[in-house]
Amino acid sequence: MASETTGDRPTLLLTGASRGIGHATVKRFASAGWRVITVSRHAFPAECPWEGGEENHVQLDLSDLDQLPAGIADVQRRLGGRGLDALVNNAGISPKGEDGGRLGVIESEAAIWMQVFRVNLFSTALLARGLFEQLRAARGAVVNVTSIAGSRVHPFAGVAYATSKAALAALTREMALDFGAHGIRVNAIAPGEIDTAILSPGTSAIVEHDIPMKRLGKPAEVAETIFFLCTAGASYVNGSEIYIDGGQHV
Repeated sequence: MASETTGDRPTLLLTGASRGIGHATVKRFASAGWRVITVSRHAFPAECPWEGGEENHVQLDLSDLDQLPAGIADVQRRLGGRGLDALVNNAGISPKGEDGGRLGVIESEAAIWMQVFRVNLFSTALLARGLFEQLRAARGAVVNVTSIAGSRVHPFAGVAYATSKAALAALTREMALDFGAHGIRVNAIAPGEIDTAILSPGTSAIVEHDIPMKRLGKPAEVAETIFFLCTAGASYVNGSEIYIDGGQHV
């Protein structure tokens, strides 16, 4: 929620902003007048422009945990002593096999496990820890992006991705306990089949047989829920994981 510590404009820090859900989230917050700071291993994405975006982009590889202290210091510098109203941990990776198929336990080497968990889980915890004082100053909110794959075996999501998202749901509960006493709410969203560029072949069968609403979700629908969790309407929501999947989880 906006606070006096952030001046006239509340501030969002978003990881993984270059496409899909991240891109829609940038647009939703920016349209509401928020200042948006983004973090990505890529340079500022020209295909996802917004006011002040290029100067508010931090290029940081979240799989390299040794880079995190410098990245956190960069974000703190950009905040200029002000609080952080929202942190949305959207960055995530899901490696595939050479044929584009899911990587199960047998196919997943140690390097894959470590890369996925560094991006999808460890960096999330360490980023929130490093920005704790800024979140506390603003009585901010944290939203972690999990996945329906964290609670059921998914035909396209590999084992490292799925288990990292299940662990991220557990991390959300732990953070809600630790941060809640300091006025920081921590929640998660678990998207299902969302209409983005990373959909796998065969998704149409899931839509037909597994989703009661019989359609894909839209990135803007996910962004709307993220926005809600970061604003006053969700002021007593803490430690929750909200499924955004058209009923696929039922």
